[in-house]
Amino acid sequence: MHFALPPRKSSFPPPYARVSARNSLEQRRRQIQYIAYLVLGVLTLYLLLSFFSSGDVSTKHGPISEDSTVAIVTVLDESSMSNEYMSMIRKNRDDYAARHGYTTFYTNESTYAHLTQPSPSSWSLIPALRHALTKNPDIDYVWSLSPYAFIMNPSLSLYDHVFSNLTSLMLKDIPVVPPDSVIHTFSHLKPSQVYLILTQDMDNVAHTSFILRNTEAIPVPTGRPKDSWAQYFLDAWFDPLYRAYAFQKAENHALEHIIQWHPTLLAKLAVVDQRLLNSYDYDSKQSENELMTDAPPRRHDSKWQPGDLIINFKGCAEAKERNCEKEMKRYYTMWEETVAGLDGNGAAGKS
Repeated sequence: MHFALPPRKSSFPPPYARVSARNSLEQRRRQIQYIAYLVLGVLTLYLLLSFFSSGDVSTKHGPISEDSTVAIVTVLDESSMSNEYMSMIRKNRDDYAARHGYTTFYTNESTYAHLTQPSPSSWSLIPALRHALTKNPDIDYVWSLSPYAFIMNPSLSLYDHVFSNLTSLMLKDIPVVPPDSVIHTFSHLKPSQVYLILTQDMDNVAHTSFILRNTEAIPVPTGRPKDSWAQYFLDAWFDPLYRAYAFQKAENHALEHIIQWHPTLLAKLAVVDQRLLNSYDYDSKQSENELMTDAPPRRHDSKWQPGDLIINFKGCAEAKERNCEKEMKRYYTMWEETVAGLDGNGAAGKS
């Protein structure tokens, strides 16, 4: 017998209706998602708090100490520099280091050729700095100084000249790369949070004299390897991708790229006036192309003046009409007279 309509359902369903297996799996999947989001949120919050508070967790990350140790790193090119020129450079660095309790580290470009080729040899600066950190693992600061730069004020220590006044010396909320980078330096950075001190010239970040901090980025328990922000920075800078990219100004443009677009690097960067660490031996001028535009004229104070710490003969090795050794000899004589006056004996490093 067949009914015309299906049997009517009961109006009283059982009190514990069975949930289908499919609905049960869907509900369980959502619960797992909620737990995962919660764990991810807690971890993110923890990392952010650790990052922003790491600068002042311990005394090693507090105000910069007057007793901070410094290594002055200079990469020479023995294939193109005369022995007399390199001797002047060494005497200059050695005298300054002895006066302030610093150490010096000299190396040669060719030492790192197997790491940099086929890129320009100027990239050797980065493995050389890594080498210096390996040789001096407990050093607090590394001062990278071009072999075409000369220390002209030997009485000025880095602490008196830079570290003790870093709060007022930092150029805040300015374009990282001049003249008009959209990325600006931080406006609220404290000296204890600074791990990289750079200058700018008229058009670029000036990497021929800069200071790199070698203390831990985040304090680690005793017994664990040092977590060095400096090593991370150098590894990021020396990335094979950047060396293969063929930047117009090689490692200089690569440096400009990473400090702008890597927040972990930008967050530790301080930019100071050029003449504080990297005075040039010439006036900076705008390019012909820029002068032909409607943009307002720019001025930049870069030329060395008596009393400045450094004079940098930038570009002397590339320009055919210039001679690095000849240019430096004039200032070497001035430096000898300054050192003789400080020592009070009139016999400072005559060559």
